[in-house]
Amino acid sequence: MASGVTVTEDVVTVFNEMKVRKAQAGEEEKRKRKKAVLFCLSDDKKNIILEEGQEILQGDVGTTVQDPYLHFVKMLPPEDCRYALYDATYETKETKKEDLVFIFWAPDKAPLKSKMIYASSKDAIKKKFTGIKHEWQVNGLEDIKDRRTLAEKLGGQSVVSLEGSPI
Repeated sequence: MASGVTVTEDVVTVFNEMKVRKAQAGEEEKRKRKKAVLFCLSDDKKNIILEEGQEILQGDVGTTVQDPYLHFVKMLPPEDCRYALYDATYETKETKKEDLVFIFWAPDKAPLKSKMIYASSKDAIKKKFTGIKHEWQVNGLEDIKDRRTLAEKLGGQSVVSLEGSPI
């Protein structure tokens, strides 16, 4: 069921910037790159927008943000829904990888109306996020707080570390 909610151009721009990894990027450009970002519905519930101030930049990692995954988990509101993009850095037994993960956060404590509109609007945002390999619906902190759960989504038993921390 479509909700009639539209995705703003800012959301698409952020996705495209996160998706494209520039090999020639300078240090400053790399630091400004988004590691994680949250999206929410506008107040009138007609648009999916960037949630103001709810992001982690690559340059924050190791300075103001020690563990980007735990910091990201703490950004999720305990009683409302969100969409998120998380740029996961992980290692398998063979290689280092980076993948974007689309997360639909719908905690059990969120109001039913919010869950319904976010669920019915999910296809609108997913259609704009072409090429996403990993999608994850999360219904509470129990599902997301342990990095092993994300590691399983990314590569099952072959993942040995996530964000530099062993699994």
